[in-house]
Order: sequence, then structure tokens, then C-alpha cells
Amino acid sequence: MILKGKAWKFGDDINTDEIIPAKYLVTVDAKELGASCMDGITPGFSKKAAAGDIIVAGKNFGCGSSREHAPIAVKGCGISCVIAESFARIFFRNSINIGLPIFECAEAANAIKEGDEVEVDASKGLIRNLTREQVYKAKPMPEFMQELIAAGGLMKWVVNKK
Repeated sequence: MILKGKAWKFGDDINTDEIIPAKYLVTVDAKELGASCMDGITPGFSKKAAAGDIIVAGKNFGCGSSREHAPIAVKGCGISCVIAESFARIFFRNSINIGLPIFECAEAANAIKEGDEVEVDASKGLIRNLTREQVYKAKPMPEFMQELIAAGGLMKWVVNKK
């Protein structure tokens, strides 16, 4: 799976309330949540981001509450993946469960600038900054997790296995 889009840069410790503020938690609809994605830190983000764009962040992305709404909002906004130096453990698991590709790579997270065109080869863990002609290596996702992502998340994977 190849993912390609413009980078949107965020810092360290971006919490789930910044990703999707609590006042929007009246639904689990991905499109509705996506319309308010990142509003807690960058109001109107979803109107600026295009389908396929990529969030790049620092350490501990997705910290805070354990709500699945945060990765659902990111995916519902049309973001193709998140690259970060590190992820909060529950955000990591929730992302895989709902089919949002995420990649830990400190080198890429630090070097990529907002607006850079980025391409990710999910199966190989290769992150290419096309703007700066740089390549970074993230830990590739295990094959099983790639299957979950390709299916659209854990529940869709389970349904398809029946």
C-alpha cells in the first residue's frame, strides 16, 4: 500500500481532546467526527486538509483518553496515515482497530516540514519526503496488522474472515 499526501505538522503530546474535542463526541460517524478533526489545536483543520494528506507529529501522539473517536476523526477527515516519533499506546491500538495506518519514525517526524509532499510504502516502512528528496525507515507493520488496515479495521477483517 502506497500512501501519498501533503504533510501537516504537529508537536509533542497531542492529546485526544485536541484531536477531537469532547463537545463533538455526540456521534461515532467518521465523516461527522472528521469535520472537527484537530479542532482542539487547529480550528478549521478539516477544511484545509485534503484527502490523502498525512499528519506528522512528535512524541506521544494521541495521549489522553482511550476514546476511539480520535483515530476515527483522523481517518474520517481523509488523512491517509500518521507519522510520529511515538504514539500513546491506546491510540496506537485504536488506530489499528479502525484501520488507520500509523508509523513510528523519529527521524521522519523531525525532518519533515509542514507542506512537504510525503509518500509512504506501508508494507516496507519506507517514508519518502519527495519535497526534500529524503528517505526514512520506519518499522514496517507486521503482516497481520497490514491485513487489518487493508480490510478497514478489526471488525471488517473479522466479518471478511467468516
